[in-house]
Amino acid sequence: MPSLDRHDNVFVLDLGDGENRFHPDWLTAVGAALDEVEKADGPRALVTAATGKFYSNGLDLDWLFAHTDQHQDYVVSVHELFARMLSLPVITVAALQGHTFAAGAMFSLAHDFRVMRADRGFWCLPEADINIPFTPGMAALIQSRLAPQTAHEAMLTARRYGGSDAAATGIVDRAVGEDAVRSAAIELAQAQVNKAGDTLGTIKGRMYASTLATLRDTTNPLGAA
Repeated sequence: MPSLDRHDNVFVLDLGDGENRFHPDWLTAVGAALDEVEKADGPRALVTAATGKFYSNGLDLDWLFAHTDQHQDYVVSVHELFARMLSLPVITVAALQGHTFAAGAMFSLAHDFRVMRADRGFWCLPEADINIPFTPGMAALIQSRLAPQTAHEAMLTARRYGGSDAAATGIVDRAVGEDAVRSAAIELAQAQVNKAGDTLGTIKGRMYASTLATLRDTTNPLGAA
């Protein structure tokens, strides 16, 4: 399960050492950690990281198929996590040490910056290959955070981007060696700790107002006709 630690002014939220799929209990734990970061006083920033082969493999499809009656509520909770991260009033950096797929990739895009391992691991939106369309909120998030041609390619072709390719296309900000992923993310976050607060939250809220509104639409989150 996720755990929150602090390095000076940088909170580090470790998402776990498995596939870090979005089980409801996982979502609750991440939300509680974000509460703690948001309520803290003074200079601060947030790094999310993970341990092992995966940063996150996205939606917990096994749980979802076993609880089909809760499909819409589950998607609403995932959308709220994306919206919460996108508008968090601190600088956020995702440290992508392993595979970052589907909703896990979208979660990384909701951060302000991303650092990825250069030599192994992929960032991928596989929805076109697994026949799961993006919700309106997911599409809005991706298209608000990637250059149009990159979003087009990533969404339609399910391309797997290695770290260097992800950096070249602007999906991530830096691609570094395996041992430097977390430390580089913390360094990037530490440089921005004085930005935390209401002004930063207002800037983010206005930058991404339309995306946040789509993510927070609880009446038709699946985009059903």
